[in-house]
Amino acid sequence: MLVLIFLWDRQGNPFGPSSTFVGLTMIPQEVVNAMEGGSRFPLVTLFTSMFLHGSILHIVGNLIFLLVFGPLVESALGSARYTLYYLGWGVLSGLCQVLVNPHTMAPTLGASGAISGVLGSYFLLFPSAKIQIIVPILVFLDFDVPAWVLLGLWFLYQILIPQSGVANWAHVGGFLFGMLTVMVLGGRKRILKGREQDFRLGLYT
Repeated sequence: MLVLIFLWDRQGNPFGPSSTFVGLTMIPQEVVNAMEGGSRFPLVTLFTSMFLHGSILHIVGNLIFLLVFGPLVESALGSARYTLYYLGWGVLSGLCQVLVNPHTMAPTLGASGAISGVLGSYFLLFPSAKIQIIVPILVFLDFDVPAWVLLGLWFLYQILIPQSGVANWAHVGGFLFGMLTVMVLGGRKRILKGREQDFRLGLYT
């Protein structure tokens, strides 16, 4: 769906500018105004903005994370519940970005807040899973890293080294809400009860 919306937004040209859905990005100041009694439409953009992306690199990066970490979390939670949580993580992560930087008029968009929720869930559900890292420039070089190390470093990076033009606090909020979801559901043992061995054997993908 994300790819279809991305192409639709650019009228089929993946390298073109956003045009069709440009008015559906989330602008924190407008969301704050809506909460204070202004037009309610900006509240809708907390939802719509998670389906939009600023460039082909933006969406490819998000899709890589989603494809690597999403399938196991979906298998653990069940498809219906996973979908609802994913959407909830997206909205809540957007609110986190608004709370931290409420007066900016810079558009905020992308699925990374929702995907951060997936990462936070994975962090608690499959901490010892091995993630294969491939160095793009040196395609012959690859190594495995435990998920808790990789995701823990990613989370700290969002806090300690914020990047200009990146909604770092949406990432942080999404990750924490993903963790909170697992804890509210009873934790790893309860969610995976009776299926731990299947996940270790790779029967769920």
